[in-house]
Amino acid sequence: MKSMKVYQIAEAVGGEILCGSADTTVTNIQYDSRAVTDGSLFVPIKGARVDAHKFIAECLAKGASAVLTERDAPIDAKKPYIRVEDTLGALQKLAAWYRAQFSLRLIGVTGSVGKTSTKEMIAAALSCGLDVMKTQGNKNSQIGMPMTMFDLEEHHEAAVIEMGMSYFGEMERLCSIAQPSMAVMTNIGTAHIENLGSRENIMSEKLKITNSFSADSILFLNGDDELLSTLHGKLDFRTVTFGFGSGCDYRAENIRISGMNTIFTLISSDKAEEIEIPALGEHNVKNALAAYAVARACGLSPKVIKEGLITYKNAPMRQQIHTFENFTLIDDSYNASPDAMRVSLDVLRSIDATRRIAVLANMLELGELAESEHFSVGRHLGEIGIDCVICIGGLARHIARGARETKPDITAECFTNNTDALEYLKTQMVDGCAVLVKGSRSMHTEEIVSAAECLRCVTGHDIC
Repeated sequence: MKSMKVYQIAEAVGGEILCGSADTTVTNIQYDSRAVTDGSLFVPIKGARVDAHKFIAECLAKGASAVLTERDAPIDAKKPYIRVEDTLGALQKLAAWYRAQFSLRLIGVTGSVGKTSTKEMIAAALSCGLDVMKTQGNKNSQIGMPMTMFDLEEHHEAAVIEMGMSYFGEMERLCSIAQPSMAVMTNIGTAHIENLGSRENIMSEKLKITNSFSADSILFLNGDDELLSTLHGKLDFRTVTFGFGSGCDYRAENIRISGMNTIFTLISSDKAEEIEIPALGEHNVKNALAAYAVARACGLSPKVIKEGLITYKNAPMRQQIHTFENFTLIDDSYNASPDAMRVSLDVLRSIDATRRIAVLANMLELGELAESEHFSVGRHLGEIGIDCVICIGGLARHIARGARETKPDITAECFTNNTDALEYLKTQMVDGCAVLVKGSRSMHTEEIVSAAECLRCVTGHDIC
């Protein structure tokens, strides 16, 4: 982060300096008191359970240079206190001001499924031709995305920013901060439909990622998505489609698997290109199509883009494939939605294995669709021939029901907790099997992935 002065911060957020020197230098921004170091501006956020204002004194003692606050400063305060009406709103204003100091290509990425993997693929495609900053992990929220802005440095030539939303109004706020000049919309699914009501509402909200667009801006759309495809050519800026359909501007043909890599032919107006990516699944082919399209729009040559794509690595707990001597583990434990779960099951099916086992937990925020969506996932895994499904949670039992209805001979068992599910998993694993682990974040299915001792006693190998 470029350093800034307290008076600049106060002006940016519309705050009042209550005490301390306005010329004090700030070298980093922190909202987590545990991460505060010398030179920090501490931003205390009021959460549902904890008001971080109570950590202000501790943070100043640890070396923070200044703090934002919604309260008065202590009488004996020496370091700068900047009073604001709302510390979260002030953080967002400061991030918007900081981002405005940079002139660079900023690509926003949104969608119901695949934001993080698409962001990583775009960053890889750009990496051999441009100095790229990208969202770390999935910091795409009302706090995480503003904090990402402070990672920008003068040397960066492009930024790939993940932008998520769960409620009305959130994308508009994020767009006002990041000001993307290009954006990618991966798909419109049912994630967060409990909050937003319909897929049409979800698309309308996500489309606000274009609020900062000019006539020269570009929106990259999944041309195979039934809703997104309706936007092509109908907006006040350029739209580019990617997908498998014949009408897509960038499309893939002749998809085949080589070990743990996927190779395909990319067709565009330029010419046909053979592309190889170190990932499995048709969804990753689409991610690569989007990344290639973005990189071409940024002026990179096909050769440079392909060199970047082959360096792709997915973020932790997002379809990370770990290959061991006796089994393969797909760690997709970070989160889950119906579309994402079906995609992960397809990846499991594509792996050469003696037995394919899916460990699936509840998917949340589906509202009235919860039962039917879980049942639909179960039908899908039955249709594609998964051998065993281990379900965790009350909603996930509908996955087992759908699986049994579609594939009566499938092994399908339900459990209320990860411990019991893990014990059962041990009885189902055989030499050469493949295991997928996936569920909503609050289900903590990463506990199953990290249980190296339990898996070692079956396979004889430690996965850690």
